Amino acid sequence: MSMRLPPLNPLKVFHVVARTRNLTQAAKELNISQSAVSKQLHVLESYLGIELFRRERHGIVLTQAGLRYAQEVSPAMDAIAGATTEIMRSGSDRKLRIQTYTTFAAKWLIPRLACFNQRHPDIAVVITNSVNDVDFDRDMVDLAIQMGNGAWPGKEVDFLFEDVIEPVCSPEFFQRHAPEAEYPQSLLRTRLLISHYRPRDWSTWGRLCRYEQELQGTESMRFSSSVLTWQAAVDGLGIAIGQTALLVDDLKSRKLVSPFHLPVRTGASYYLVRPQLQRQSSKVTAFRDWMLEQIALQ
Repeated sequence: MSMRLPPLNPLKVFHVVARTRNLTQAAKELNISQSAVSKQLHVLESYLGIELFRRERHGIVLTQAGLRYAQEVSPAMDAIAGATTEIMRSGSDRKLRIQTYTTFAAKWLIPRLACFNQRHPDIAVVITNSVNDVDFDRDMVDLAIQMGNGAWPGKEVDFLFEDVIEPVCSPEFFQRHAPEAEYPQSLLRTRLLISHYRPRDWSTWGRLCRYEQELQGTESMRFSSSVLTWQAAVDGLGIAIGQTALLVDDLKSRKLVSPFHLPVRTGASYYLVRPQLQRQSSKVTAFRDWMLEQIALQ
């Protein structure tokens, strides 16, 4: 059975007139002329084929049919108005919901968030972790930071930085297993630390840097995330593949070192992803501007 909806503009006018029981007041509230109100009511009555109001000397009175119709229509119109207010408020409240990977949140975003909070103390950042690409219909978030090639139909994207990888280990591990720093190859015979979500990084790096042979048959240890893999490297459990952009602080503080100095591009990049059809809210713009500024500083 097809849904029969009356013309919605006349219905909105009817809703206001039924509530105010006054054409002048309804016209004022709707910001249209009184004759326009009468015209819209006439359109609705013609569509329904029934009289909804009686014009009397002292104003207008709802007919029995009009009264019944108003009782059904008014709650529905109020519900639509409430839903509209709610959905518009979720875009304009001061809570900024961001979806990204645990690793990106832990190693890049969270260490810099205090700076964003200082600049925008009125915006509360809420971080959700997911390894899946964002779906703004499904995921109740304002924006996402994810990896890919930048082609996400129906979404606005800003390039952040390329995904660059290279082996990392603790300075002590380096010294112990490759006493001659100019020959770091022996590190590849120790233990390879592997992240569950990035199992191909070692073979990609080995192939591009011609170390495939050294990697063959080497013992390995697996972890559920890159964050844990890098922590294992800091604690001297082996040598891991690091994402250079996410390890800036660890490399600067020499918690980790890169023995080979052979960074490799994987072909993917990090992007800031936003809904294309979203009214650009000030909180999203503020975060985007801040983030691009942080990337430029890096």
